[in-house]
Amino acid sequence: MKIQERMGAGSGRSAAPAQPAVGERLPAPPRERKPALAALAVLLILVGALGATVLVLRAGDRIEVVKVTKEIPAGEAPVEGENITSVMVAEDESINYVPWAKVDALSRLKAKNTIPGGTVAVGEMFGAKAGLPAGKASVGLSLKEGQYPSDLKTGDTVAAYPVLSGTSTGKGSGGSGSTSSGSGSPLVAAAKVSTITDKSDATVSTGNQSITLLVPQEEVAALASAASEGKVVVVRVTGNGN
Repeated sequence: MKIQERMGAGSGRSAAPAQPAVGERLPAPPRERKPALAALAVLLILVGALGATVLVLRAGDRIEVVKVTKEIPAGEAPVEGENITSVMVAEDESINYVPWAKVDALSRLKAKNTIPGGTVAVGEMFGAKAGLPAGKASVGLSLKEGQYPSDLKTGDTVAAYPVLSGTSTGKGSGGSGSTSSGSGSPLVAAAKVSTITDKSDATVSTGNQSITLLVPQEEVAALASAASEGKVVVVRVTGNGN
């Protein structure tokens, strides 16, 4: 009886599943390989590397162009060292940059509209004829020596005074010109010199000089009337005539 019990107990123990020995690893299931995904990953890596290479190469294609350093009012010309300089930019055929090599030709053109400082210039900003700023008119004057500052230049802000009968004109200190106008009220308090003839182009016999002023429209009539009689004196003033 006891022998049968022991055999039954032993048979029960032998029926239990055998446990793996310590340190043995269970067999891993076989991995499913996906060659299409691997090929796609390699292709994306190659495309990314190619794009980065193209960007680096294009960044090296730089050209020297014109940049506006100081605001250029409408109707004024760009002048090297005064309101424009050169700058290197990435070449882009879709943008009509003004090459620095053509800066001399650019100086003979006018700003069509006011160009703010810090702007990279493009060809569409300039033309042989410029549009007038809002509320402004263009008035031409022919002045004799003593009726304008000897060192007057484009972009200067000036005031225009009437010359009455019996007054005299003469050059003041510093070549700025002075006159006794007989009236303390200017025809135009602040106007911008738009164009001015070169000294070599002035009439040799009289020393006359032609200038063009941008003036407020409400002051045009008085200035034009005095200018037609040659009774205008122009003096340089501080301020902004835009």
